[in-house]
Order: sequence, then structure tokens, then C-alpha cells
Amino acid sequence: MKSKPRPSLHTTAQPEQHYLIHPRALAGGGDIRHVSEFLRASGWRDQSQRHGPLLMESPDRTVRLSYDPYVMPGGWTISGAAHGHQAAWNAVLGSQTPVEIIAGLTDALTQPVSAHAPTAWAPLKQQRWSIARRGGQLTAESPDGTSWMQFHEDPPASPVWWSGAGDQQGNGWTATFTATTPLHLVQAFTTALASPEPVMRPRGRVPHSMRIFTTSVSVLPSQLAAWQQARIQAAGAAAWARNSGAGQPRTTPRLSAAGRRARR
Repeated sequence: MKSKPRPSLHTTAQPEQHYLIHPRALAGGGDIRHVSEFLRASGWRDQSQRHGPLLMESPDRTVRLSYDPYVMPGGWTISGAAHGHQAAWNAVLGSQTPVEIIAGLTDALTQPVSAHAPTAWAPLKQQRWSIARRGGQLTAESPDGTSWMQFHEDPPASPVWWSGAGDQQGNGWTATFTATTPLHLVQAFTTALASPEPVMRPRGRVPHSMRIFTTSVSVLPSQLAAWQQARIQAAGAAAWARNSGAGQPRTTPRLSAAGRRARR
């Protein structure tokens, strides 16, 4: 009697279909671990309760971040306490704000402030957004008309930054920043908002929108894990450098498209 062949202990992982989405502002929320794992590796304290909303605090306890999907409308809240010459500030961003845009802001919270004077409008100008003053507000709009950034200074209301993205199908989000929000953080946000780089979403998580373009890519789970791990390791290395007084390395993994592509 012939013995049956033993099943192989080595299984070959199958590629999974994902989509690169442009413009990134209409890609939907994404995986919040893109934000939280980077902050955790940067030394932030995770104070979330079991089965509760995400709640994290900076190492110096001056900034708190929360993500709560259990309330309406739900979304992100980032608050900074007053210290030194910096007044208290607050940012509120909708739950459908892409995590890659959120990370533009939150990653900046872990990095030293540049000596160069920040400006929120420069990244938008570089990507050819139109900027105009209308009444008591300065408004920037993306070339495709899907995203905007405004600074309201109409009295008697307090000045505020207002941003967002939207399409005719109801996809979109809005964000507000108090005028006291550190300008380098607003600039980090607008840099991520205006970036021409697409963002990746798995099959089934692509918004139904007439305003987005998608590129189908086949990605191995090991590739996704490697990209995520590279981002976390970069955060950990930067935190170690800050704590040890060494120079701060900066590495930003870039997603590369692989496999068969099809645009719509």
C-alpha cells in the first residue's frame, strides 16, 4: 500500500488585490494603525480603554490624540496644551479623512520644528492649487476642485482654519484647526493633503466616486507587512536618536506599484 504524500509545511502566500487611489483626499479613512503604531514607536503613551476609542498622549503630556468611531459624526481630535509662548490649540478631523493625511500632521508632532518659518500655503502653491481672497477668508482649491483649504478671519467669530474634500456621491470629510494651532503642523497637514502620491486601499474599501482614479495592484501580504514595519522602525530610530542626542535619521518608505494595472 502506497503511503499518502504528506502535505507541505510551506505554503505560498497569494497576492492580494489592492488599489492605488488618486486623489488621495477621496480615498476614505483607511487603517488607523498607520497613525497609532507610528506614534507608539515614537514614545507616545497608549491610554485607550479595552474596546474603547483610541486615546494617545505625547511623551511630554502636552498633546493628546483621540479617534472615536462610536459617536456621531466621529473622527479625530488632536489637542495641545498651553505651554511657554504656545497657546492651547485644537484640531478636529472627520473619520473619512485619509490616515495618510492625518499622519502628515501627527508625524510632525514627533519631529523637531524646522528653523525655517512655516507657511501653510507653500505646499498648495507647489501643487498648483488656486489661492484667492474672498471677503474675510483666504481660500485654496485643488486643480480638480475636490479639496480646499481656507483661513477664516471674519469678525466676530474667532479665526479658524477649515479644510476638506468631497464629491457628488457624498464621499468626503472636513477638518478645522484653531488659529492657535502651530503653523508648522498646519503646513505638515497641507503638505500631506496636496501630495500627488496616491494611497493604497484593499479591495472592498474603495469609495464609489466619479472623481477618483484607481490603479489595480497585486501585493503580497509580506510586502504590506514590510512597508508597515519600515515605517515603525523609522519612528523608533528617530525616537532613539532624539533620546540619545544623536542626529535624527529620516526615512520614508514609498509604496511601489506591482503587478497588473488597470485604470478607471
